[in-house]
Amino acid sequence: MHRLRHDWQIEEVETLLAMPFNDLLFQAHKTHRDNFPTNRIQTSTLLSIKTGGCSEDCGYCSQSARHDSPVQHHHLLPLDAVTAAASTAKAQGATRFCMGAAWRNPADKHLGKILVMIQAVKALGMETCMTLGMLTREQAQHLKQAGLDYYNHNLDTSPEFYAQVVTTHTYQERLNTLENVRSVGIKVCSGGIVGMGENRQDRAHLLLQLANLAEHPESVPINNLVAMEGTPLTNALGIDPLEFVRTVAVARILMPKSWVRLSAGRKQMSDEMQAWCFFAGANSIFYGDKLLTTDNPSTDQDQQLFARLGLGIYATEYLAG
Repeated sequence: MHRLRHDWQIEEVETLLAMPFNDLLFQAHKTHRDNFPTNRIQTSTLLSIKTGGCSEDCGYCSQSARHDSPVQHHHLLPLDAVTAAASTAKAQGATRFCMGAAWRNPADKHLGKILVMIQAVKALGMETCMTLGMLTREQAQHLKQAGLDYYNHNLDTSPEFYAQVVTTHTYQERLNTLENVRSVGIKVCSGGIVGMGENRQDRAHLLLQLANLAEHPESVPINNLVAMEGTPLTNALGIDPLEFVRTVAVARILMPKSWVRLSAGRKQMSDEMQAWCFFAGANSIFYGDKLLTTDNPSTDQDQQLFARLGLGIYATEYLAG
């Protein structure tokens, strides 16, 4: 088994990213096999429970009120719509239901409805996850008491590149939210987005930030930018597919016991690229044809790919154990 480290140096991370591709994947795959059952994928489904109208200026996000994107706004969904979506997700094989709201931070007037949603999804026997923007410790405590399992709050990119992507809140505010979530006992889901114009050193610094947290995030989503119409990153150059696979592999090596999730951008990936990512240690995906406002492969497509690769889905009983 691999010792969990929280003292990685940037030179070590850069050295890993620069390894010969086959050597890197061999090390990452061995790390994965040492820490997880092989040929199993954890599946989550993500629902936008409040879309658009966000006050923040995240350059990749079509839900910002500051961008001229075609996304239609809708207020907080009613409880029955959320539970119906969660029931469908469970029937399709998802074990975790994630709910996202486009806010800088949740207002206390909305929190009561959010807590009821968490309780309703938990009652279906699913893991619960929320992404609501920044949280105070008191808000995190309310979510914990309602039964929330995971909270997603991505670091997005390196501290050095961050100001080129977001200016309305700071990197430290993101770290503060992760600390507030962790302090009340909620599991952390935090990763980043690649292909926004950053360089390899930026990706190394992002992974370093995640791996050197006092506790590794239990889930680490790696998003491949989907350049959305009307956002400042519409014309971003993207990332070489093999460089993306390298990023997944290094995430697996640095955080050997975390779920490494292929997140946004899978619709644009070939089956071969996804297969390399699974070999490199990715063992979680978002399941369902929509991720907030971006397209995702259908469950039928994913099931066909899993069958071709000999992959199965983790049962809820394993995750609970």
